[in-house]
Amino acid sequence: MSIQENYKEYAETLQKHGATLVAVSKTKSVAQLQEAYEAGCRIFGENKVQEMTAKQEALPNDIQWHLIGHLQTNKVKYLAPYVHLIHSIDSLKLLKEINKQAAKYDRTIEGLLQIHIAQEESKYGLSFEEAKELLHSEAIKSFNNAKIVGLMGMATFTEDTIQVKEEFERLRDFFEEVKAYQLPHIDCRILSMGMSGDYEIALQAGSNLVRIGSAIFGERA
Repeated sequence: MSIQENYKEYAETLQKHGATLVAVSKTKSVAQLQEAYEAGCRIFGENKVQEMTAKQEALPNDIQWHLIGHLQTNKVKYLAPYVHLIHSIDSLKLLKEINKQAAKYDRTIEGLLQIHIAQEESKYGLSFEEAKELLHSEAIKSFNNAKIVGLMGMATFTEDTIQVKEEFERLRDFFEEVKAYQLPHIDCRILSMGMSGDYEIALQAGSNLVRIGSAIFGERA
């Protein structure tokens, strides 16, 4: 199927579950993104700031750009003027820099805390305890230009669906716990879990923001 047909199919499927689709467009050309755009896609996820910025400048300005990859503090200034959502906040230091750079443009940048739920050490993210500490820190209360709006987590890359389900459910339970804190400086409404290979399990576990790349655009060349 074409990029447009793939996008429409996944967007409709996720909509039925009350979830939003982020089209993961890393390594894909502007022409390929334009195809998805013409099918109605308005949310693209990129993992490299430089690549995302180049595409942002080349494509229509009604697109929401999501940074889904690991973000270094020295790269925040480049995406601060336009990024819609940062999926990968994994330290108070990074959140502080996002707040600082967003203030320069009189914007509030929203972000998700990345939680480490996989058994792979190679994946980034905070432990549940580290996340609790960050959410309850005094510093975060003073950030007027950076706001945590939810959580993101990636499951272990495995064919063991029971393990994947358990990891997603642990994150969902923590998501509900964070909502129950009712912290005035946190708006915990987004639970981002699931990619092309495990999105169905993620939806069952309560994900409302799913990242789909290869199933829309095809495997990387």
